[in-house]
This record gives sequence, C-alpha cells and structure tokens, in this order.
Amino acid sequence: MNKKIDLLKGNIFTSLTGLALPIMATALVQMAYNLTDMAWIGLVGSPAVAAVGAGGMYVWLSQGVVALAKMGGQVKVAHSLGRGDKEDAAVYASGALQMGLLFAFLYGAGTFFGAEPLIGFFGLNDASIVHNAQVYLKITCGLIVFSFLNSIITGIMTAMGDSRTPLFANVIGLVLNMVLDPVLIFGLGPIKGAGVAGAAIATVMAQAVVTMVFIAAMKKDRLLFHRVKVFHKVSWDHRKAIIKIGFPASVQNLIYTSISMVLTRFVTGFGDTAVAVLRVGGQIESISWMTADGFAAAINSFVGQNYGAGQYGRVKKGYFTAAGVMFVWGLFCSVLLIAFPEYIFGLFIHEAEVIPMGVRYLVILGFCQMFMCMELTTIGALSGLGKTLLCSVISVVFTSARIPFAMVFSSTALGLDGVWWAFTISSIIKGILFFLCFLVVSGKLPEDKCQTLMEEGFE
Repeated sequence: MNKKIDLLKGNIFTSLTGLALPIMATALVQMAYNLTDMAWIGLVGSPAVAAVGAGGMYVWLSQGVVALAKMGGQVKVAHSLGRGDKEDAAVYASGALQMGLLFAFLYGAGTFFGAEPLIGFFGLNDASIVHNAQVYLKITCGLIVFSFLNSIITGIMTAMGDSRTPLFANVIGLVLNMVLDPVLIFGLGPIKGAGVAGAAIATVMAQAVVTMVFIAAMKKDRLLFHRVKVFHKVSWDHRKAIIKIGFPASVQNLIYTSISMVLTRFVTGFGDTAVAVLRVGGQIESISWMTADGFAAAINSFVGQNYGAGQYGRVKKGYFTAAGVMFVWGLFCSVLLIAFPEYIFGLFIHEAEVIPMGVRYLVILGFCQMFMCMELTTIGALSGLGKTLLCSVISVVFTSARIPFAMVFSSTALGLDGVWWAFTISSIIKGILFFLCFLVVSGKLPEDKCQTLMEEGFE
C-alpha cells in the first residue's frame, strides 16, 4: 500500500483527511506520551509534577528553536514537490536536517550547563523541587537531538504526503515509554526507581527509538530521502529560503513559550502547587491543541503543494474543509472540559486540596477550545502560503497581551482564576482574527494556472 497521498488531485476532503487523520493520531500519541508521564509522576506527588512542569518548559521552548528548520524545510519541500522538482526538494530536506543537528547541539549544551539559572528563573520555593527540575532539564534537553530530528523528519514526510510513517514510529515510542515510565520512576526488581529522573530517561529513550524507526524508513524511501545528503554542503540560497520561511515561525514559538514561562513565574506567586495545576491542566488541554496542530500540519502541506502547483481554488476549498472539521473538534473538546473537569483532572493529581484549582482551570479554558483550533488550523494554512511573518505578528501581539491581562484579572476577586481567563480571552481573539486574515489573504490569490491557460487558449 502506498503510504503517500496525492494532495494535488482527487476529492479534497478525502485527500485532506487521509493525510490529516494519521497526523492527528500521531498528535494524540505524543499527547499520550505526556499524559503517561504525568499520570505516573502524579502518583509521586504534586511537588514532582511541579518539578517536571518547570523543567518541561524548556523542552517546550526547544520546539521554537527547531521550528525554524522544521517549518522552513516542510514548506519548501512541499513547494518543490508541488512543482515536480524532487532534486530541489531533497536539497531543502538536507538543509533542514543539517540545521536541526546544529541547533540540537547548541541548545543541548546551553541547557545542560545552564540548568541552575534557567530553573532559578521560576522562583520555586522548595529545594527538592528545584533540584528535580534541574535534573529533568539536563536529561531531556541535554539529549534533545532525538526530539529535533523526529520533528524535522515528520515535517518532511508530511510535506511528501506521508503521515502514516510518523504515526507508526510514534506508536512504537509510546509503547516503549509506557513500559519504561513505571519501571524507571518507581523501580522493578534490581532496577532502582529514579523518580523524576526516571521519567526523563524514559522519554529520551523512547524518542531515540522513534529516531531509529525514522532512519529505517528513510533508507527504504525512493521518492525523496534517497536523494538527501545530510553531510553535503547546501547552497546559501537554499538555506536562506528555509530561514525566510522558518524564522518567523521560530520567533513566534519562542516568544509564545517565553510568555508562558513569564506567566508560569507569575503563577508561582500563588504557590508551587499552582505550577502543578498549570502543568497538568495544560497537558489535559493538549487533547484539543495537539490534535489541531496535527491537522494544521496536514493543511500546511496540502496548501503548500497546491500553491506550488498554482491550484489556488483547491487551496481555498482545502482550508474551509479543514476549518469546519477543526471547529467541530474544538466544540467537542469544550464540552468535555466543561462537563467533566473533576473526573479528568482527578486522574493526574490525587491531593484533594489541589483538585478544585484544576477543575476551575479546565472549565475556564474550555470556553476557548474551538477558537484555539481555528487559530492553529489557519496558521497552518497561511504558513503553507508562505505567510509565516503575518502569523508571527498576530500571535506575538495577542499572546503577549496575556501578561497584562493576567496582571489585571488576577488583581481582582478572581485571583489565580484571572490568569486562566487571560489565556481564554486571548485565544478567542486570535481565533477570530486569524480566520478573518485568511479571508483577506485568500481573496488576493490569482486564478488557477490551469484555468488561466484554458482561458488564454480560447482567445
């Protein structure tokens, strides 16, 4: 069975969902990674959860670093394949992988040797939490190379129309992670439990296996990867094109995460337990945003290839199909978080005094899930058109607004809940604004190349 889907022909809904469903499943698998860690760490206690939350912020930050290579590589590979230029696509893939390896080395070294001041930023009060957070950071980010390679390869494969291989690789990683987590956290037989460090080791080992599965799949590929030469020089023009597309997306992710880190520092003022609530609540909420982000990757490749082929009408139809699907998904997630918050949060945190805080987090964030899904889907489509700078400006401006919103709202009777309302309000604004932006941008696209050629032929 051919794993690659033709995004340039055939029924749009079938092509788009055929590519998107494995990506969404992959996103759910990645979410399961995080939730598995959180479920086992939750049994250790909320202080351990707070430690993983603080150290995990830098894992999240790393995704902004790799976004330059991933987004730039994915979009340019899609554009090249849409034009039918496989050699050019291979050069872009090579350049993206080279950047990823360089970024992984620099980021890994920086976080490993700078763990103390990096964790110190959050102002945590408990010495054991601080120590565990540093350990988690050193392991997960010091060996970030596997995560970076997996992210870039996933992007390239998605641009090729292959979303099944990343799903297969991540399922293997999830199974391994689920087995290793309890063994390395609590111990088994001669294996001594390592707590937070065990969770970090399990995650890195699973990511390494995923990388090996990807490498095995790449060796069998005859569309693109057999032409990829990671250790050959890539021209500056190709690197510059990757940077031009990827840099705005990278800056957007870095600023977004930095804002979240500032807000985490702000939340620490309400106690270390509040950090645990933020960490667990965010992981639970990821059921919507990681799935939407996966669908966004599909619409990114769909739009990228069809834009490269000059099929602009198909670009528009593809976006509205994706937007409709994601709005319904977001609505479902909203109902889930608002109707069953206590049951869901109670799966991960077991201290009775912490659960009410988590319940309020889920209910408040439940009101914005459909708008957040629209935001991520539209970012994927606009990025496929090469409009990454526009996406970055909107995201940075309105995500930054969360800081003053949180300061104002939390100073009222809302208290900590005011911070959660800051998240929700900004997501609603961004979802509406991104949708309107796509309407404007898509309205300026020219007619399809094939239609124009037909009209010229009749003249």
